[in-house]
Amino acid sequence: MSKILIVDDEEAIADLEKDYLELSGFTVDIENTGESGLRKALSGEFDLFILDLMLPGIDGFEICKKIREIKNTPIIMVSAKKDDIDKIRGLGLGADDYMTKPFSPSELVARVKAHLSRYERLTAPNVQQNDVIEIRGLKIDKTARRVYVNDEEKTFTTKEFDLLTFLAQNPNHVYSKAELFNKIWDMESIGDIATVTVHIKKIREKIEFDTSNPQYIETIWGVGYRFKV
Repeated sequence: MSKILIVDDEEAIADLEKDYLELSGFTVDIENTGESGLRKALSGEFDLFILDLMLPGIDGFEICKKIREIKNTPIIMVSAKKDDIDKIRGLGLGADDYMTKPFSPSELVARVKAHLSRYERLTAPNVQQNDVIEIRGLKIDKTARRVYVNDEEKTFTTKEFDLLTFLAQNPNHVYSKAELFNKIWDMESIGDIATVTVHIKKIREKIEFDTSNPQYIETIWGVGYRFKV
C-alpha cells in the first residue's frame, strides 16, 4: 500500500484530499506547517508527496528542493497561484506535477496514481534472471554460456557446452552416440560418432572429481550416455 504525505496549511482541503486518497487505498499523513512537513518528508518513508506552495515558515519550494537533494520520490505541488513563473520554478526544482487550486479531489487521485505507476516502472528492476541449471555443485548458466564447478569457472568450447547442457536438460535419459551427434552437430552420424566420445571425455575432465567414477555423465555400455541426477 502506497504511503502519501500531504503538506498543506488549509486543513479542510488537506482532510478532503486525504479522504479521497484513502478511499482509493492509499495511506495518508498530513502536516500543516512547512517545518513539520519538511521534517516528516526527510525522516519518513513515503511513496509520494503533495506539497502546498504557500506554507507558514518554510514554503513548498524549499521543501521540494530539500527532498530532491536526497530522494527521487514523486512530488505534486499544489497552489492557488496561477502564475506560470511559480509552475516553472516548482518543476525546475524537481516537482513532477503542478496543480492549481481549486481542483477536484478525483483529479488529484488520478494524477497520484499516474505518477506512482510511472515511478514504479522507472525503478523496477530491468534485469532478467539468467536461465541456470544447478546440480550438486555443477552450475550451467545457459544465458551467459558459462559453467562452474563448486563456484570455479571452467572453460568450455561451444560444442562441449551444448553437449553438456543438452544432457543436463534431459536427465536420466540414455542417448546413443549417434543421437547425440545428430542433436548437437545437427548432422547424421557417418562414422563420426567418435567425436562424441572425445567431447564427453573432455567434459568429464572439467566437471568430474573422479573421471573413472563419474557423478554426472554416466556411460551405459553398449548404448550411450546418461546424465545422472
